[in-house]
Parts: sequence; C-alpha cells; structure tokens
Amino acid sequence: MTGFETRERQAQSIDEKMDFVAVGPRAIVTQPARTQASVPFRWRLSAAAKRCVESSMRMVSEEAGHGRLVLFSPVFLGAGAATWFLMAADFPATSALLCLLVLVIAVTLCGYERPKLQATLMAVLLFVGGMLSAQIETWRARTVILDSAVTTTVTGRVERREGDGPGRWRYILGVSRTDAPEVKRPPERISVLVRGAKEAFELGAVIEGRARLTPPAGPALPQLYDFAFGAYYDGIGANGFFYGAPKEVASQPVQEGSVGEVVLEWLFRLRSGIGDRIRSVLPGDTGAFAASLVTDERRAISDETTEALRQSGLAHIVAISGLNMALSAGIFYVGLRVILSLFASVAQAWPTKKIAAAGALAAVTAYYLISGFAVSAERAFIMMAIMLIAVFFDRPSISLRNVALSALVILAVSPSEVLGPSFQMSFAATLALVAGYDLWKGRPMRENALAKLPIMKPLFMIGGFFGGIFLTSLIGGFSTALFSIEHFHRLSTYGLPANLAAMPVISFIVMPSGMMAMLLMPFGLDGPLWQITGFGLDLVIKIAKTVSDWGGNIDVGRLPGWYFPTAVFGFLLLTLLKSRLRHAGTAIVAASTLTVALLPGNSAPDVAIAEDGGLVAVVDGEAMASNREKPPSFIFQQWQRALAIEEHQKPIMITDANAPAAPEGKRLKFSPDQLDESREVMIQAVATGPPLRFTCLKGAWCTVSLKNGKQLTVINNAAYLGPACDTADIVVTPVHLRFDRCRSGAMLFTGETLRKTGSVELRFTDKGLQVATAFDTLLRPWMRHRAYDWRSDTFADDRPSPISDSGE
Repeated sequence: MTGFETRERQAQSIDEKMDFVAVGPRAIVTQPARTQASVPFRWRLSAAAKRCVESSMRMVSEEAGHGRLVLFSPVFLGAGAATWFLMAADFPATSALLCLLVLVIAVTLCGYERPKLQATLMAVLLFVGGMLSAQIETWRARTVILDSAVTTTVTGRVERREGDGPGRWRYILGVSRTDAPEVKRPPERISVLVRGAKEAFELGAVIEGRARLTPPAGPALPQLYDFAFGAYYDGIGANGFFYGAPKEVASQPVQEGSVGEVVLEWLFRLRSGIGDRIRSVLPGDTGAFAASLVTDERRAISDETTEALRQSGLAHIVAISGLNMALSAGIFYVGLRVILSLFASVAQAWPTKKIAAAGALAAVTAYYLISGFAVSAERAFIMMAIMLIAVFFDRPSISLRNVALSALVILAVSPSEVLGPSFQMSFAATLALVAGYDLWKGRPMRENALAKLPIMKPLFMIGGFFGGIFLTSLIGGFSTALFSIEHFHRLSTYGLPANLAAMPVISFIVMPSGMMAMLLMPFGLDGPLWQITGFGLDLVIKIAKTVSDWGGNIDVGRLPGWYFPTAVFGFLLLTLLKSRLRHAGTAIVAASTLTVALLPGNSAPDVAIAEDGGLVAVVDGEAMASNREKPPSFIFQQWQRALAIEEHQKPIMITDANAPAAPEGKRLKFSPDQLDESREVMIQAVATGPPLRFTCLKGAWCTVSLKNGKQLTVINNAAYLGPACDTADIVVTPVHLRFDRCRSGAMLFTGETLRKTGSVELRFTDKGLQVATAFDTLLRPWMRHRAYDWRSDTFADDRPSPISDSGE
C-alpha cells in the first residue's frame, strides 16, 4: 500500500467513525456523514501529527538508505570529547572503558537484523569513545603549567622559532634549568619573546637569560575561552619575555631523541630556513604575509595588517587551510597533467590522470610537512589526500564522506581541537561548501544556446569563475558566521566584496608564482618569482585595508549559552542530510537566531575584574571606565568585544601633596596619621569625582562610586589596604595576601583569591550582589596549577576561595 493510499484509508476511517453515534445501550443508528469541517479539531490534529511522524520516519529511512547516517559519526565522537572537556571533574577512565567494551559487544551481537538499534548503539559507542580519547590525550599531554608569575634566569634549548616583527623573535624553549629563584615546579616547555637580538638563534642552540614568565591566561571574562586549555594540549607551560637579549651558552649534552623527534626537528629547521629566505627577499608585511602562506608563521605580520585582514574577512587567507591546499594541489595536478599530455607516447601509454594525482599528493604532503602542523592545515591535508587517493581508484573525490573521515582522524588523534575556533570554522566552511557542491551537482541541467556560441564562451567562463567565487564566499561566510560570533563576538559585513576582489589575485598571481618559487628555491632561482608573489600580496593588503576603512564590523557580544549548541545542531542537520528533513535544520537555526534577536539577552556586568586584579572596569551602558589609562589590549579588547562596548573612559588622575606615597610593588607601613590622611584623600576623591568613573592617585590607588551608591577601590600596594577597606565597600588588589576578607566587612578580591577564581563579574540586582567567576572548581588538569602552593610544594586547595558578600 502506498503512502497516499494509507493516508486516504486513515481519512476514510475517521469519516466512518463519525457516521455512527450511540443513542442507547443497545440501539445504534446511523447519522448523515459529517463534513471535514465538522470533524473535531483534536482528531484532525492527531491525524496530521501521525502523518508528520510517518513522513519524518520515511525521510529518516531515506537518509539511512543514502548512507547519510554515517556522516554523523564524527559528530557523536566530537560530542563525547566536548562533554569530557566541559565537565567539572575527570570522568573515571575505568568506567568509560568498561562502558565502551559493553557497547562493542552489544553492537556485535545486534548484527544487521536490527538496523535502528544498531545505529543507536553505534552513536552511544562513538560518544563514549570520544570521552575516552579525550582522557587519553590528556594523559599523553601531561603538561606542567607554571603556577604563578615569576622572574627567573632560564636556561633552555631552542626547539622552534618564529619571527614576531622587526627585531623580535618568538622561541619555544625546552627548559633545562631555572635559577635565582629556582622554580620548584618548572614547566618543561615555554614560549618566550626576545627583543634586540642581532641574529636569531638556531634551532638546537642552548640560550640563557633573565626572563619574566607568566602562566597562560585564563578566560578574560567568565564563559570566554580559556587559553590555558589550548596551552596545556600544545605542551606550553608558560609565556614570557627575556629582559634584554639572552646569550648562547656552551652546548650541553642533549639526550638523543627518537627518530621521530630527530625528523621533526629537521622539519622545523627547514621551515625556519624557508621563512628566513622569503623574508630576506620580501621585506616588511609583504614578506611576512608570503612566509605565512608557506610556513604558517603569522606573528611577523604587523598588528595593523592583521586587523585589516580580520575586519575585511580575509584572515582565512593567512592560515594554511583548504584554500591554500586546494590551490596548490590543483595547480600542480593540472600543470603536471598538461606537461604529460604534450608527449603523445606518454599520454597514450600511461595513466596521466593518476600520475598527476600522485604528483599533487606528493606536493601537498611536502606543503603540510613544512606548515607547522596547524589544525587547519592538518584537516586540509587529510581532505586533499583522500580526494587524490580516490582518483587512483576512480572514485568521486569531493564528497561529505571525505569530510567525515578527515574529522574522525583529527578527533581521534587530537580531540581537544573540537573546542577550538580553528577546527570548528575550518570544518564548518568545508562542510557547507561540499554540501553546496552536492546540491549544485544534482540540479537539473538546462542547455543554454548562447553558451554554445564561440564569441560567448569566454564571457560564460569568466562569469562562471566569478560566480563560483561569489557562491564560495557567500557559503563560506554564512557557515562560519555562527562560530565567529561565538568565539570573537563580531561579524564582518564586507567580507563578500573583499573576497570577490582578492580571490582572483590569490588564485592567478600569488599561489602559482609562490609554488614555482618553492620549486626553484633549492636552485637559488626563486627571487624573481617571489617578487611576483609580493606584488600580488601587496594588492591583497591594499584591498584589505580599503575594505577595513569602510567599517561595518558588527560587535555582537556574548550570546546566551543555549544558542551556540542549538544553532550548531541545526547547521549539522542542514548540511549533512539530503532529504527535505534538512530543512528542519534551517528552521532550528532561524528560530534560535530570531529568538536571540528579539528577546533581551544577558545583562552586562556592572563591574569586571581581570584574573590578576590589575585591571578593573565599570560598565555603564555604552561606555566602560577602567582604572588604567592604557589597559592591556589582550584583555581589554576581549572585554570590549564580549560586551559589545567600544567607548573607553580613562581614569581621572590626581596629585595630592597630602596623600602619602608608597613605591609601587613595595609594602610599607604607614603611621596612624598617614593612614588618616589616606582615608581623607580617598573620601574626597569619591566626593568630587564623577560617578562611574575612576579617580586615581598614580601608582597608589583608584576609586569609583558605583551606580548603587557603593564604593569600589583598587590598590596597587598593600600599604593602602587599611584605608581602602575602611572607606570602600569593594576592594581589589593584585597583591597576593594570605587573607580574603577586610576587617571592616568590605568585600576583598586579592591576587590569591583571583588566582583561584579567575576573572570575576559583579552585578547589582534587587536581590543583592551577584558574583560570577570563571572557575567553580580547579579539578581539571589545565586548571590544577592555580591550586598549587609553592611554599609547601603541594596542591593545598582544589576549590576556589569563598568570596564574601558581606559588603551587601
């Protein structure tokens, strides 16, 4: 029975039921048939719901028949890994392993006779497998993160290096020793900046110098990205800089590593050499841009150019991703095949298509090996490798299965990447483009008589090229917009025209000349070709700066926590499904976005406190007043984007001869008279200063009157703690104190309490003071360093210090 006949039979059954009514316990009489309008609404609704469910089940069966359910395997694997990373504590590995074994046995016993049950068990199996792979990666990393900032003498071996602007180099050092003071729990690997060195140190050199080291930054605000998470899985235990140029010391005996480590160091030597060669031919941003396209060394690009590329929507060009790999493979593949076709005997006797694919595979493999193994490059390499290998077996090369397979490989090896913006945006763009290609390929073909005319063929070819760029940019922009909002809290409104102008330059000038230059570099003949590449990149930089000057960036701010997973779920349905069921994904994305746009969002905090206590801001509508004239850009810019606030109100600086001065960074005890004088000056500053704007005594303290009438004071020196606690309701200091309360009852945030809670947001409501912290517990491996006590060499407390709210 067809679906139409089934629905007709159901409708007839309803009508038959309506033809009879009971008029007594034994008597049944017939009544005239009722019209459709007289059928009770609940019956019609029930029938409609039933038809909807049946239609949905039919479409699910259709998706299974097309093999689309297999495409969701990386989704379940990634969801399991993300769940493990977002939990408050580690999930017991024994329980996960036992559950995995049970599921494997269940899937095996289920067989193919029960496909729905088997698919459900496989989904759960992949989810648990993702959790277990996250646990395994964490055990494998075992990164030691520095517990607190320290100035020490560091001796280490250069493992990697990267240019960081004129006269600056960023090094990854394998730490061998720390002195004066000796760090009790030193990180094994650190990232340090060197300024003023005449020449860069070679890989393998042992250098020594006085350095300032800090732990990787936590979330700038609660719910923002924790940079310590990424550093933990990258193996970086601290960031910092050398005071002056370090010196190279006598080589120390180094333990011979494995063959893999030796090969890896050789590859990084080669990568650094290629980057140096390119920058020697092309100086400035042009050379740094060219080097980033080959070796993925992006730090040398100036902040101005980087921001212009980001605001114009062209930042994806800098990262080695699918675009770079596809152009490289395509240029090599087409070029080699054209060359082989020039020899008739070769073209007739040998499979030139497969030979060209093998050459392109070798080219992209070499490209990946010198690219620094970034996630975007890894994903693009796996994708291109699968596509080119498919040519060997005469299989379709561009398919969603290739995308799913590459995602499975990356998530199995590095599941922590599932929470990173690079992985998410890279796969989102690829997934949307491949899904769009499938729809385009399956469209009904119509012959166009004009296209057959010789004079019209060039116009159609040009139109097809720019049309392809237009659609690619449009699809890529829309697919990554969701992730740009989540991670960067902004959208680029002019990305489409920027890509339309820049992509022809990249495709026809930059990538072909750059590839030829790389092939000729071993022979020293690459100089002229790099000049051509530089010309193209100069055009791209001009396009980026021109579009950036148009403005148009939209600061979105933080969105509710439910929006991102809901919208991602809808996006996956839209791109992975083939039947009309995919439109449910469109509805989910549209409904969730409309809900966020129409309903009021989360209220902005009244006060934001950085995790080191050195930066505090008061939020007032469209402005944010801070206690620093020049706040640290790394933190403050994240605050501005997350809160969608651009205006910065600088503090009002005062000089008062009656205020006792204490040298910054030193603790002095004031006499009773000096304490009284400090109290008077603070009270006077609040009384005369404008509300919701800091008034500061340079190097001493800053104070502000909040909108609820309370007073907040930030002190740089513990000597002012007494007067601050006596006059303010909230006191913040970066000094690490042994206590976390003021005797006056004022709320106190110190460097020690903030180290355990991370950044803090304060909101004043009718019910009192609401405090939101970046961390609720410190039980995860990338947070454990915050609970370490160097005095006792123990992890004294795995929970954040309690925050007193007695100030309210």
